[in-house]
Amino acid sequence: KVLIDVPRSDLAEELAQSHTKIQVLQDTLQQMLDRREEERQSRQLLELYLEALKNEDRILSKVAESETVPRKEMDVVDTGTSSTAASAKTALSDQILAALKEKPAPELCLDSQDLELVLKEDAQALASALRWDKQKAEALQQACDQELSKRLQQVQTLHSLRSTSKGKKTLP
Repeated sequence: KVLIDVPRSDLAEELAQSHTKIQVLQDTLQQMLDRREEERQSRQLLELYLEALKNEDRILSKVAESETVPRKEMDVVDTGTSSTAASAKTALSDQILAALKEKPAPELCLDSQDLELVLKEDAQALASALRWDKQKAEALQQACDQELSKRLQQVQTLHSLRSTSKGKKTLP
């Protein structure tokens, strides 16, 4: 880098070479520096790509695990209570309701299946079950919808990266 930055006339005088030879020398040195920088950037990009693949594998293995673990289903029995009490009943488990009540951003704490359950729930029934007003319950459902969309987009992006990666492996 120092040899590139030195004025050609000074370097030519010091090395007792012509200005054209010094220009060729400086150009060659600059090309070497540029190539090293490209190689460094390529290594960084490759490391990021490999890290993304590892993260994708972790996410996919977690999704596979969650799909194989049987979920506890609740049986709802009609007890013949009044319609206002029945409207407070939801298909959501006590664990989900507790997370919705206690967490400042519950949409980040729930898994995707639970987010889908919250979205399917009637806003009024959700509000009653949580003892909230309907607007707050609707805002919660909207936040859950946004989080679920974000997760879906991340999975699609990872699948796209994986398919691109597999396509490049088959090229010569």
